[in-house]
Amino acid sequence: MPKVFFTQPDGTVVAMDGRPGDSVMQTAVRNGVNGIVAQCGGVLSCATCHVLLAEDESDRYPPVSDAEDEMLDCTATDREPTSRLSCQLVLAEGADVHVTVPPEQL
Repeated sequence: MPKVFFTQPDGTVVAMDGRPGDSVMQTAVRNGVNGIVAQCGGVLSCATCHVLLAEDESDRYPPVSDAEDEMLDCTATDREPTSRLSCQLVLAEGADVHVTVPPEQL
């Protein structure tokens, strides 16, 4: 079972068990992770599940799509090179993921 490690803006790290095939966003919402608003429910029409993906884990996921790229331009916190929408990060068996929650989502 993959684990998702959420680093909060204050540096606190919260680890959650994820389900293969679920997204990082679904894991966050199911477990009430602070800072992941996920207003659109994962249909790629908002940017309220913005996270910063650990740089050394980016090769595990498909590149940012055009639609995700467009949404990342709308984040409440400035976009960074490792910015991703957590609804687009699908968990795989045996692959933990580390993300940082930005200080603002709205």
